[in-house]
Amino acid sequence: MIDETRSAYDAVAPLYAELFSDVRRHHPVDRAFVAAFAETVEGPVADVGCGPGHYTAHLRSLGADAFGIDLSPAMVAHARAAHPGIRFEEGTMTALDVPSASVGGVLAWYSTIHADPDDVPAILAEFHRVLAPGGHVLLGFFAGADTPVPFDHKVARAYRWPADHLAALLRDAGFAETARASRRSTPEERPFDLAAILARKS
Repeated sequence: MIDETRSAYDAVAPLYAELFSDVRRHHPVDRAFVAAFAETVEGPVADVGCGPGHYTAHLRSLGADAFGIDLSPAMVAHARAAHPGIRFEEGTMTALDVPSASVGGVLAWYSTIHADPDDVPAILAEFHRVLAPGGHVLLGFFAGADTPVPFDHKVARAYRWPADHLAALLRDAGFAETARASRRSTPEERPFDLAAILARKS
């Protein structure tokens, strides 16, 4: 699934960047929750699944020392070209090239949706590993159903997650949930509820 997702995003990188790079056009609830996350964290922030780097740059504009990691070489190349003052690296969520306990925050904004549900516990454990004690993770995802359900994402296979299920996996990985938000989709978005969970490394 990793290779499939990498290839899919490599193929659409220019179009994806054109459509989504302007964070000012994103929903105000999303921007507000990311801003609250930026105010909460202390130390470097890893934007995992950063795509073309739009939220990495947004975090920088909010005062966070953010850097980006993405599976897709084409996305990383675009991010580096668009934001030359920010560090971007290729990497996978299950094996981050980041020292243990070295970052104050991990942002996974609609990036874990492409992971096989069986891999999500290992991904959350990896986030826990790289976070310093008291560090925070912010997950953005499509919500719904009682179990993870696949849907047609157009780019690569993705899953909707029940928020309580994902929160339980965060607890199992050693996190304490500190905030949760959800909203209805707009007419321009997929017809699913959207959600986010903020959690602190215990």
